[in-house]
Amino acid sequence: MKTKILRNIVFLVIAVLLNTDNYLIGQPEKIKVEDGWIQGTAENGLAIFKGIPFAAPPVGNFRWRAPQPVEKWDSVRLTTKFAHSPMQAGNPAAGKSEDCLYLNIWTPVKSTREHLPVLVWIYGGGFSAGSTAEPWYDGEQLAKKGVVFVSIAYRVGQIGFLADPELSAENPNHVSGNYGLLDQIAGLKWIKRNIAAFGGDPDKVTIFGESAGAISVSMLCASPLAKGLFRSAISQSGGSFGPTRNTMYPGENMKTLKQAEDEGRGYLQKAGVSSISELRKIEAEKLPAGWGLGSAWPIIDGYVLPDDQFKLYQAGKFNDVPVLIGYNSDEGLSFSPGKTPEEFREAIQLRYGRFAADLLKVYPIGENSIPKTARDLTRDAAFGWHNWTWARLQSETGKSKVYYYYFDQHPDYPKESPDYGHGSPHAQDVSYVFQHIDPTNPQSTASDLEISAAMGTYWINFTKYGNPNGNGVTTWPAFNISHPVVMYFGQTPHTGPVPGVKALKVLDKYFKWRFTPEGSVWGNLK
Repeated sequence: MKTKILRNIVFLVIAVLLNTDNYLIGQPEKIKVEDGWIQGTAENGLAIFKGIPFAAPPVGNFRWRAPQPVEKWDSVRLTTKFAHSPMQAGNPAAGKSEDCLYLNIWTPVKSTREHLPVLVWIYGGGFSAGSTAEPWYDGEQLAKKGVVFVSIAYRVGQIGFLADPELSAENPNHVSGNYGLLDQIAGLKWIKRNIAAFGGDPDKVTIFGESAGAISVSMLCASPLAKGLFRSAISQSGGSFGPTRNTMYPGENMKTLKQAEDEGRGYLQKAGVSSISELRKIEAEKLPAGWGLGSAWPIIDGYVLPDDQFKLYQAGKFNDVPVLIGYNSDEGLSFSPGKTPEEFREAIQLRYGRFAADLLKVYPIGENSIPKTARDLTRDAAFGWHNWTWARLQSETGKSKVYYYYFDQHPDYPKESPDYGHGSPHAQDVSYVFQHIDPTNPQSTASDLEISAAMGTYWINFTKYGNPNGNGVTTWPAFNISHPVVMYFGQTPHTGPVPGVKALKVLDKYFKWRFTPEGSVWGNLK
């Protein structure tokens, strides 16, 4: 113990004499950030800091406001365990609290002079759940590949996305909702100002996320408030290029500010109050929760998100950075409507109207079952069309490259298996990217290990260079309209055409119609 204390004193004296903070003291006993000193842990060759505040606790009068600055502290702050997850239904990892705006850092550097690229994770959870403390989001393996890994928290559910006329009136920009996105932007700004102290390069930040985190990445690429905060972006099962609609469907989740404000009034009624001041006095645990009670999704507010992303990208109004985007082969397993063919057909008719018949021709349903061909309509409406559209629009109106992938890693299930005909479901890719495929697990195949190793290399190459290629992996060409090549992660990494492009073109007719005056009325009435 005395030796450890003496060692730390020596390092501190050296740092003072050199008038520099270029050393991770005692790897990593203490680090100076803008608001005070923090102390983390040293584990497996990494310096790890958990629960660093990047904004003031959004409680009391700060509930439903943009994130506020952190109050400085005098003593050394322990950052050795995850902070609480945001308020949500259920019991997330690390518990839950409104006081949730913290981030975590894994860094492999011994000196801040190394200036490593930074990879920033944004969790999913349908904007109603999520946590940085989930074990499958542990950043150790990725950090060991030569990046500073950061995960940031943000408010979810009604606490993160409630819009209301009163909230808009008290806001200097006359908007409400989108607090969760503003949290993400505040986290990125903190990283910009502080990551050099951890050996990271603030000009080499890559954001990445899955599901709602990937949709967030898409939105940050479209938000003028996020301009200059990252140089590249990775979206795993995300994208948000659909139009607004009162009734939310996968892929048509967005609302206008007015629509969300009207819904927010209903949330107050559900809570039994008539004003925001009364609502702020209700303890977070006692607030109404769940889908449909106020906006629990980002909205087009004209401020954080100026317009539909489809329209913004058509006009070239987006943060033009290299992107790596894709989705899984059987996302429809998690989101397809109806348990019977009859229910499925009724749901398709309700959503797509006069386009339903043509869509069911290219996404055929079984007589007595809902096969993958039918589930792929939900997959493409929620993910495939958005990625295809993102790739097309950015390659047409932007300067930065697009790398497009399709994750299809799964066994060929026998006919007697309940999984027969299944592909790769939603979120399966996360463990592969985070390098959590266990080679000692008898269910892990050589192909699983190969795909995971390749994805880890591609993701880290992209973080370091803005290009996934190099270090021995199969060449991944950039996507463009004249050469629409996609990287397939299925048994081996290999390239191929856009999956299901014939069906996507039929779905494209529906979405383009939805942006017309006639189509927009349909979307708002249904």
